[in-house]
Amino acid sequence: MAEKELILISHGKMAEGVKASAELIMGEQEHVHTVCLLPSEGPDDFKKKFEEQISGMNIEDITVFADLMGGTPANVVSRLIMGGQKIHLISGMNLPLVIEWLNSQMSGAESDYVTAGKAGIVDVTAMLANMKK
Repeated sequence: MAEKELILISHGKMAEGVKASAELIMGEQEHVHTVCLLPSEGPDDFKKKFEEQISGMNIEDITVFADLMGGTPANVVSRLIMGGQKIHLISGMNLPLVIEWLNSQMSGAESDYVTAGKAGIVDVTAMLANMKK
C-alpha cells in the first residue's frame, strides 16, 4: 500500500496543535504535515507554503483537512483542485477526524472520516442531563 500523506491546514497554528494532540494519543506521525496561515500572510503566501509542502509527494496520495470551509486555507486548496489537482479536501477539521484517518492508515481499512468527525461533536451537558432521567 502506498503511503498516504495528510496535510492539516488552518488559520493560525490550529493545524500544528491538532497534529501535536494527535501525536500525544497516537505517537509520532511522519506522514502528517501542517501548513498554517499566519496573521501577516495572505492567500499567495499560503499557496506558496502549501505547494512547497506537497512538492515531491504523489498528489493522488494527499488528503487535506482544513479548519474552516470558505476560509483562505480551504479556498486556496479548492482553487488548486478546480485547476485539476487530484487532492482530497475535507473542511471542519477536528481531532476525531484526524484520529480516524490515522487509524484507517494503520489498519489499511477504508473509513468515512466525515462521519467520524461529526460523531466527535457531542453536547456532553445534554447527554449527562438525559442520563439523569
